Amino acid sequence: MQGIVTLPAGFTLLQVVPELETGGAEQTTLDVAQAVVRLGGKALVATRGGRMTSRLVADGGQLVAMPVQSKNPLVMLGNAARLADLIRKEGVSMVHARSRAPAFSALWAAHATKTPFVATYHGVYKAKSDLKRWYNAVMTRGDLVIANSDYTRDHVLAEHHLDPARIVSIPRGVDLVRFDPKAVKSARIKDLKAAWGIDPEDKRVKLLLAGRLTRIKGHLLIISAAARLKAGGPDNFLILFAGDDQGRTGYREEIDAAILAAGLSDHVRVVGHCDDMPAAYLACDLAMLPTTVPESFGRTAVEPQTLGRAVLASNHGGTTETVVHGETGWLVAPGDVDAWAEALKLAITTGPRKLVAMGKVAAERSRRLYSVDAMCAATLAAYEQVLEART
Repeated sequence: MQGIVTLPAGFTLLQVVPELETGGAEQTTLDVAQAVVRLGGKALVATRGGRMTSRLVADGGQLVAMPVQSKNPLVMLGNAARLADLIRKEGVSMVHARSRAPAFSALWAAHATKTPFVATYHGVYKAKSDLKRWYNAVMTRGDLVIANSDYTRDHVLAEHHLDPARIVSIPRGVDLVRFDPKAVKSARIKDLKAAWGIDPEDKRVKLLLAGRLTRIKGHLLIISAAARLKAGGPDNFLILFAGDDQGRTGYREEIDAAILAAGLSDHVRVVGHCDDMPAAYLACDLAMLPTTVPESFGRTAVEPQTLGRAVLASNHGGTTETVVHGETGWLVAPGDVDAWAEALKLAITTGPRKLVAMGKVAAERSRRLYSVDAMCAATLAAYEQVLEART
């Protein structure tokens, strides 16, 4: 691992995250746990659990089930007591919180046991009141704050007036082994296409929007843009929405209705949750991240680039750092239907040769800047910095 070869003897990390269903914070939790285990440490994760639990356990991490996702003050107090007992029992060396509600319990437990505490700012939390700003600031009350992009770091500094020495920017990392196109067998891509109902002879340009089915991800924006594109040509495209509605059935129904109303049933398809994202990106020609609000980092803009796929992304937030306009993809005006229709047209008509060339540039840059090894090494270096300061 880059720059990090050892951990302190008996090092035990406790990460606290609401759940392990899907998402960037959850994936980073697993990545860091695996790095700690590989270097001989113990990795505990306090969480409600979820579908990613099996991967945590397979990598040598340990799940500690508790309702840390709750915002109920009484439950949070109970979590604080449970976490304090866990810290003492396991001899925890470092507590790392990855969300605000569980951060309160984790911070109280860390203070009670005099254990070092760090928190990762995984998102840009908006505050319209002093009370909300106080709530958000729990992420800044430990020994060190980790921001997942320069965009997030700048926000934290402006919002909380933090000493710059107490915050470090560590971009999320991509597993270069898992997201190596050479490691993805053609059978995986073929099987996924079959599961998604894509005819092997379908030569249309395929664009993937990967992410949870939430309004801010821009599904309705893309449907509107695709309708305008189809009306004016070209229409040789297939857009795929891969993601879990996580109980947001109303929004899923809204998406389905919008596709039907726009006459796009043959051009836009909701394919549900996908466990094999490397195959998903390789099954398509391009990826999209049309978020209507800024992403703090935007993992689904980096993963496809690592696999050699150009990306269309909203021109705000962390994606302005990870996508180079005109070189590794295109940055598009957020929320602008006309701009997205034009961007889709440009991408679809670019041609396979140009797309492959852009993909090569994207892969080289992404693999150089956003590897999971670099992210884990920087995170463990941050832990070391905190431990040395405490000593």
